[in-house]
Amino acid sequence: MSTTLAILILVISFVGLIVLRFPIAITLAGSTLITLMYLNVPWIVVGQTMVQGINSFPLLAIPFFILAGQIMSVGGMALRIVNLAQIFVGAVRGGLALVSCVACMFFGNISGSAAADVSSVGSVLIPAMKKKGYDADFAVAVTTSASIQGVIVPPSHNLVMYSLAAGGISVSALFLGGIVPGLILLFTLMVVSYVIARKRQYVKGEPVKLKDVPKILRDGFLSLLTGVIILGGILSGWFTATEAGAIACAYAFILTFFVYRDVPLSQFWVVMKRTLRTVSMVLFLIAASASFGYVLAFLKVPALVTDLFLSVSTNPIIILMMINVLLLLLGFPMDMAPMILIMTPILLPIVTSLGIDPVHFGLILILNCGIGLITPPVGTVLFIGCAIGKVSVDRATKASLPFFFAMIAVLLLITYVPQITLWLPNLVLK
Repeated sequence: MSTTLAILILVISFVGLIVLRFPIAITLAGSTLITLMYLNVPWIVVGQTMVQGINSFPLLAIPFFILAGQIMSVGGMALRIVNLAQIFVGAVRGGLALVSCVACMFFGNISGSAAADVSSVGSVLIPAMKKKGYDADFAVAVTTSASIQGVIVPPSHNLVMYSLAAGGISVSALFLGGIVPGLILLFTLMVVSYVIARKRQYVKGEPVKLKDVPKILRDGFLSLLTGVIILGGILSGWFTATEAGAIACAYAFILTFFVYRDVPLSQFWVVMKRTLRTVSMVLFLIAASASFGYVLAFLKVPALVTDLFLSVSTNPIIILMMINVLLLLLGFPMDMAPMILIMTPILLPIVTSLGIDPVHFGLILILNCGIGLITPPVGTVLFIGCAIGKVSVDRATKASLPFFFAMIAVLLLITYVPQITLWLPNLVLK
């Protein structure tokens, strides 16, 4: 049997099922089965590899982080985060746009999800910006772009997913590695927002009344404490990432339903249903990716791709540029999770052969995938923002271009200055 033909069957079946609009998990499992039929490998291998793919204790961190984010999203947490951001940047021209950037950073530090970011913060700030005279497409663009911070700052469950796909890279190192890039991205998006706001003469924000500051600070601190618990507990060695997720769930539950009491306890079952639906999709995707990865390894695809890249150049600068271009192009038709699970085992051997740190590459990969969340035709975060702002995808995409290019600049900075990512992990963990 021809290995080349088997690889062609795998690729053609994968692309064909995507074109036929099958869900990505079904596409991964289906293309795997079709290829194994050609190779005369028993189908039971698929079931075994799928079970092995999700039979992992560290994987429990993802459901816990998703549940904690869902609990935080149902109450008035987003409004409290917005009020906290308002204290710092709300009084300047275009203040609501800057508040959106800071609030998305804060909320991302709680939810670890760009979709949760734009859903929660966007539902508060996009209508508020429109009411204050901001262009609707700009309001959507700034909020969706700022929400991408949630995929690289802790406790991003995408970083946990990369850790598992990469064979157990330290989650603590990845969480620490995302902090400085996240702050740089925040500053860059704020600069772009401010320049556009000045150019369009958007109104100045209203300063927060002094008497309201203590309550806002208290509520904001209690909300942000979730992220502190997660990161502080992991780094101190008090508990693992999985245990941190469980503790974060307990804290979020108490804060939302018993301290703030924004929603009745009966809503918890609604939260659990949403979480179960999301976790089921994620775990099925991970299981299907494990079987797909088995076939890739069986056909030695990672080694072939490594040889292909290195035949073009052995210069890390050129290789990283090629990888960035490839990931950005894949971000248009593919969602984030499958990109992480599929591309990590293919590309990681290439970069490690060049001496590039897996933590550094992880942040490059995750930011590339995050940018894909705001680019059509499969820009999940972009579509959520457009639905909230009642703006067409075309208008929002055009308005997002300045932020898109700003994120590309940050991506290149992170790519070619590895100290930005590695400085904090090296300082704390070594």
